[in-house]
Amino acid sequence: MHVDKRSIDEAITEGLFTGVITIDVGDVRTLERCEGFIHRALGAPMTASTRIAVASGSKAFTALAVMRLVEDGRLQLDRRVRALLGDDLPLIADDVTVEHLLCHTSGIGDYLDEDAGWEVSDHVLTLPVHTLTTSKAFLPMLDGHPQKFPPGDRFEYCNGGYMVLALLLERLTGQIFHDAIQQLVFRPAGLERTAFLPLNDLPADAAPGYVLDEGNLVNTLHLPVLGNGDGGAFTTASDLHRFWLAFLEGRIVSHETAAEMVRPRHDVPAEQMRYGMGFWVHRAHPALILEGYDAGASFRSTHIPETQTTVTVLGNSSEGAWPVISTLAQMIDAELA
Repeated sequence: MHVDKRSIDEAITEGLFTGVITIDVGDVRTLERCEGFIHRALGAPMTASTRIAVASGSKAFTALAVMRLVEDGRLQLDRRVRALLGDDLPLIADDVTVEHLLCHTSGIGDYLDEDAGWEVSDHVLTLPVHTLTTSKAFLPMLDGHPQKFPPGDRFEYCNGGYMVLALLLERLTGQIFHDAIQQLVFRPAGLERTAFLPLNDLPADAAPGYVLDEGNLVNTLHLPVLGNGDGGAFTTASDLHRFWLAFLEGRIVSHETAAEMVRPRHDVPAEQMRYGMGFWVHRAHPALILEGYDAGASFRSTHIPETQTTVTVLGNSSEGAWPVISTLAQMIDAELA
């Protein structure tokens, strides 16, 4: 893959980027850039092994855990979620299925509506963030949102749908969500540096998420203290490349299940991508994409299966990574053309 380093330099400067940029091809790392700080106030420089939050990028982990249960016969894609929810979340239509939730076609009302016009610096959660440590704790926030459209009618990205999937995982496994993901996804993939970390008690190798491009305001009061089904895992660039390889080699789910999860089901023109089941797909080629955006997090990892190439941008600020992500996306498009 041809890399225009001058363009990357310009994008880093434009976005005041802080984070890690890598390109891995098979077993070889062909590009590595570490910019800015793990901890701004202390002036601690960013390193390639820093763990950085990926926001909605971790929806793929939730989807994979669900599909592990499907493969084990403990859940079915056409299972109506009402059977598992019981009396909880009564506004979710009775005919919403697990597959609808995975593919963002459930039509359920979203507790975190991405079209509501909120700013990244807003405090949008309606429960004290320190209480949000399990999927069950989210129930009061997930409740009270009317169905938007009939299940299966269309694609509409829905954070709440993935929180409902996390609830189902907890109920079917008898484990809290984070333990289930560790057992079903992280461990078989060999992701030793990937975890859901508490924002108010981060280890030294994890980067706080900075809400603004400058200053020391971190996202501790803006997000759940512990990420959950719709986002919030911390990982490294190396673990992300390891994840892509493990996923496509059939070490998390079978090859057949992996192929079904990355089969494009919906064109999403607003994002200039397609969507499968827990994964974004390049608009014209079989390149796979994980992406995340939230207070203190801007992220994209693109994997080209044919050449085992992973291009990752992990940013620990809300906006800083997007010029870099856009610049690298153009290079990927040129490579795939």
